[in-house]
Amino acid sequence: MARMKQVVVIAAPSGGGKNTIINEILKRCSNCSRLVTATTRAPRPGEVDGVDYHFFTEEKFLKDLEEGNILEHRFIENLGTHYGVYKPDLEARLAKGETILCHLDIIGARYLKENFNATTIFVRPESPEELMRRIQERNPDMTDAERTERMRLATVEMTEHAPEYDYQVINADGKLEAAVEKTIEILRKEGYTLES
Repeated sequence: MARMKQVVVIAAPSGGGKNTIINEILKRCSNCSRLVTATTRAPRPGEVDGVDYHFFTEEKFLKDLEEGNILEHRFIENLGTHYGVYKPDLEARLAKGETILCHLDIIGARYLKENFNATTIFVRPESPEELMRRIQERNPDMTDAERTERMRLATVEMTEHAPEYDYQVINADGKLEAAVEKTIEILRKEGYTLES
């Protein structure tokens, strides 16, 4: 029997607008919640443990990984940081019958598609120039080297990874509402329960 549709992956390059779209869906759809992933990075000002991320020490993260509580993970070498899907968080949301919005990269998207029948959506800007401008606006103090690396990663995501997703949504400047509506339309079409 097919598993009920509960898990959605919404991915985008840095500056693509995935968090904004997820936050808008959460405001409008009472049965939706956001998966809270685990990380070993330190909380940023204003971030709350269990809300923004589950903040773990490296020792705890590796122990949970070994015990099977981290379902899928990646290590960002240049940051020395682990990120992963935290099984207790996912299972608690599944048990409540919620539609779970996950913002993960292609590795997480593949895993959740294969193991949790996830629908995967890739959000992209209208053009690389638009993305570059958003990246610069978000962090004006970024060095040229950092900016170049972000754009290199974004280009890989948009050219190599995006075709693997079930859907692609354009999030053009000034047209956020259209991107949110399109995403909600996809979720309804795929049979997700959006209202509790």
